Amino acid sequence: MDGKVDLLNLTIEELENFFLEMGQQKFRAKQVFQWVNKGVKDIDEMTNLSKDIRESLRASAYINKLEVVEKFVSKIDGTTKYLFKLIDGNIVESVLMKYEHGFSVCISSQVGCKMGCKFCASTGVGFLRNLTSAEMLDQVLTIQNDAGSRVGNVVVMGIGEPFDNYDNLVKFIRLINHKDGMNLGARHIAVSTCGLVPEILKLSKENLPITLSISLHATNDEAREKIMPVNKRYSIDKLIEACKIYTETTSRRITFEYALIDGVNDLIEYAQQLSNLLKGMLCHVNLIPVNSVTNTGFKKSSKERIYKFKEVLEKRGIETTVRRELGADIDAACGQLRRSLIEAVKE
Repeated sequence: MDGKVDLLNLTIEELENFFLEMGQQKFRAKQVFQWVNKGVKDIDEMTNLSKDIRESLRASAYINKLEVVEKFVSKIDGTTKYLFKLIDGNIVESVLMKYEHGFSVCISSQVGCKMGCKFCASTGVGFLRNLTSAEMLDQVLTIQNDAGSRVGNVVVMGIGEPFDNYDNLVKFIRLINHKDGMNLGARHIAVSTCGLVPEILKLSKENLPITLSISLHATNDEAREKIMPVNKRYSIDKLIEACKIYTETTSRRITFEYALIDGVNDLIEYAQQLSNLLKGMLCHVNLIPVNSVTNTGFKKSSKERIYKFKEVLEKRGIETTVRRELGADIDAACGQLRRSLIEAVKE
């Protein structure tokens, strides 16, 4: 935006410095912070600022604004899939999920992804760039305003590897958690990673009591490397060791995501191996029927196999849930719509 500053991307402290450099008083920072974190996109709507201040702001700043390209609402369960266009024309996806306890939003952290997980819809369409903390926050604000209801939980589990965009991720969490902003409790924020060990250890020292989710999906290095290339960098042993340090440092339970793929990782012996890996750790396992994404060749496990796998883990003392499938009629799994759009454009 021609060297202008994105107001939504600034902390209160950064806004204070911004206003001091403009020759204005620091207390204006809190006013602007509150406006942009309500989802206000027009500086002229900031009615407690004078006309002169608003004019100065327009000359040197802007507010990030996402454009809703497509919106799909599931006829099955009301899950809503958003396809957003960023200011530079790139596309990301977000999902609004409706539960009895309120609204949850799953957001993206990157345009594309570098990780190359074989079962993921984001694989194969390349990585373009990281999202700013404002672009992450604006997914939540835009959906909240569109839905007309407060979002109670946020999951960073959409397109991209959040820990590959670590600094923007942490800034986003602090922004959305701030008492003068959305004031979303850290315990209502979950972040999923495919297992970047240094960042897991780094997060353990941030004093952010969020829920950490690890995409595990296999129980030995040979099997995991076939579906998740990141395992060549960080073996399962290194990953589990980092997770144990995280739980001991934070006293926070980790969720291990395990996508069950027919004939690949759903045998009962793998359930036994998984329970051995996680024995004694503060954790629980979330079993996921894998999405049948075009070109991956993977099929989801049968319900019988999924619940047998769950039974083995529970008998060995591992708390286990099976993720409810939402929005099956609208390709609600993150990456599927963006991938379809990109492939259509290529054609």
